[in-house]
Amino acid sequence: MREFYPLFIIGAIIGSFAVIFSIAFFSMKDKKSAIGFDRNMKDGEIVKRLLAYARPHIKSFAFVLFLMLFSISYEVISPLLVGNIEEMIKKDFEVSRLFILVAIYASILLVSLVCSYIQAIVLQRTGQKILSSIRENIFTHIESLSHAQLHSMPVGKLVTRVTNDTNAISMMFTSIIVNLIKNSFTIFGVLGAMLCLNYALTLMVLCFVPFIVIFTVIFRKFSRRAYRRVKDGTTAINTFLSENLSGMKIIQIFNREDRKLQEFLEQNEKLGQAKKQQIFVFGVFRPVVYMLYISSVLCLLYMGARGYIKDTALLGQTITSGTVVSFYMFISKFFNPIQSLAEQFNRLQSAFASAEKIFTILDIAPDVVDEPDAIEIEKVKGDIEFKNVWFAYNEGEWVLRDVSFKVKAGDTVAFVGSTGSGKTTILSLICRNYDIQKGEILIDGINIKKIKISSLRSHFGQMLQDVFLFSGTIRSNILLRMEDVSDEEVMKACRYVNADKIIDKLPGGLDEEVRERGNNFSAGQRQLISFARTIIHGPEVMILDEATANIDTETEVLIQDSLEKLMNIGTLLMVAHRLSTIQHADNIIMLSHGEIVEQGTHAELLAQRGKYYGLYMLQHDKEQLKKGITS
Repeated sequence: MREFYPLFIIGAIIGSFAVIFSIAFFSMKDKKSAIGFDRNMKDGEIVKRLLAYARPHIKSFAFVLFLMLFSISYEVISPLLVGNIEEMIKKDFEVSRLFILVAIYASILLVSLVCSYIQAIVLQRTGQKILSSIRENIFTHIESLSHAQLHSMPVGKLVTRVTNDTNAISMMFTSIIVNLIKNSFTIFGVLGAMLCLNYALTLMVLCFVPFIVIFTVIFRKFSRRAYRRVKDGTTAINTFLSENLSGMKIIQIFNREDRKLQEFLEQNEKLGQAKKQQIFVFGVFRPVVYMLYISSVLCLLYMGARGYIKDTALLGQTITSGTVVSFYMFISKFFNPIQSLAEQFNRLQSAFASAEKIFTILDIAPDVVDEPDAIEIEKVKGDIEFKNVWFAYNEGEWVLRDVSFKVKAGDTVAFVGSTGSGKTTILSLICRNYDIQKGEILIDGINIKKIKISSLRSHFGQMLQDVFLFSGTIRSNILLRMEDVSDEEVMKACRYVNADKIIDKLPGGLDEEVRERGNNFSAGQRQLISFARTIIHGPEVMILDEATANIDTETEVLIQDSLEKLMNIGTLLMVAHRLSTIQHADNIIMLSHGEIVEQGTHAELLAQRGKYYGLYMLQHDKEQLKKGITS
């Protein structure tokens, strides 16, 4: 057996270096680089941030690790017991001793199975709690982002982050981390038992370790890339579906079904190719590890059989049949965890790729935030002032230019002008949906940046042209965040804005179902529900952004009456294309290219015969022409 000595020495040296290299390799960190909306992150950073979610559940994980010791004990002890049974049967067979060894083996197996079951239950419960916490964090963070930031992010991408990516991360806490630890300890435990049993054969097994490390290095590199492509492909297809399903009516109207189908197939093909690459990478790695396992078994059988048959010592150690049997089981238990580590590492890459996407969202700092010394305000009178306000959505492209005006408490002020003149922007800035670049906006003499955003917005009621209703009931859409409000109070608000006229006709009344985006109601009906929603929250300042546009004839009279009532509640700011709806406003501000060109009452502006007069006459002529055609 002297011809094997150099092999054993080389195996010991290479095996030691391989272990050191593998530890150093797994501690390496990826280079960080920003790539548009997503970015690559360091592995160490990902692990650190993920473990922060596990820290509150450290006791559960410690309990699982304790149970894991019993499973590892079975993996280490069972081959030794089987080897002893083989030796006993070969030499001094005793039935009573055989029963004892079998009983010990069965007991260890039973305890291991029970511990594995409890471990799985605890991990699943803990993992679901962590998953819930991650989802809550990312959804809360998305809520804190400004309008500009949300408009820059596709809805499908955000949905993917909250659903698909969090599910991938949940696997990390329910199985990956614990199994990685278990398999690692099993490998070292089995290796220690093998060294104690026969270090010569153990050195033979170590000769295969460098190859495992090399293949793992290659696998890690390509699998991470493959998983990133899969995540990007999944996000792209979800984004495509979110946009095109929402716009399906337009697709059908313009007969673009075939074109959109082709675009979907292209996205689907990209995702399919990414999946194939991922499967290929893992499909190559596992058979290679299995090949190394078979090779080590063949070497064991050859060397063990030769040493046993010729009754010669290997590096001074004799080889018995029990040793061969035990080593055969040990090799299986040595390579099985390595194969399992490959699977777990495969899932770990998926979890890391998903974590990168989620943390990219969480790392986006909100544009509009409370200042450190921001205050709460209990009551608002409604005095509003713009002082030399400049604002641009994109740097250098000014939407408002040095805008200044005052609104007295209780007044009704209307903003008019051509599309893009800055009317809607002014209303958005008052509620701090965006932050201005220059100037000041004051509420009751207080700069709105000195007021907490939640406190500021709680005093405003906004009614927009495109009313958004949530799936649920009319009652839930009117109340929103309010609780403990009686039906009588709800109906009182509805009657005030004439919404009761439509609710009383519905079979379910306040409990009538509201489908997605309120598509089972007309534009006018949705607007009246929006009015009721605003009134019941009791705002001191109301904002109407083209709330009278695109309404059906049936509810136009009801809405006009509602508007007159709203003008008597408090400060009212409104944007309207129909000048007939703002004739009774206390002040009308005419905007053009982001600047105030005229302001005054309806009568004053008509007397000036300026731009407002021209716009009014243009609408008046159109209405007269429309009446003539109708008659």
